Amino acid sequence: MSIVEVKVPDIGDFKEVEVIELMVKPGDTIKVDQSLVTVESDKASMEIPSSHAGVVKEIKIKVGDKVAEGSLVLVLETADAAAPAEAPAVAAPAPAAAAAAAAAAAAAAA
Repeated sequence: MSIVEVKVPDIGDFKEVEVIELMVKPGDTIKVDQSLVTVESDKASMEIPSSHAGVVKEIKIKVGDKVAEGSLVLVLETADAAAPAEAPAVAAPAPAAAAAAAAAAAAAAA
């Protein structure tokens, strides 16, 4: 498990926008690109998506707060996806190496 800070991404030409809705709460399990909060400028409202999947540990903003690009939205606990992804990549060359060694041994025997 690792802790990830989810921040406001590039929101265009807006300096600050107001948080008008929180869509998640601590303990919620969220997916990548799931909407976390709705923010509103003087011209439009938009949803801020999550950059990671995981369990919401702590929400760092509240309705009425002003946020800008880079503002901390919440803290997530994520499963370490890197470790399982590395394991098959490390294991995959082993059968290929064994097959190559067997082919070399067969060629040497012939």
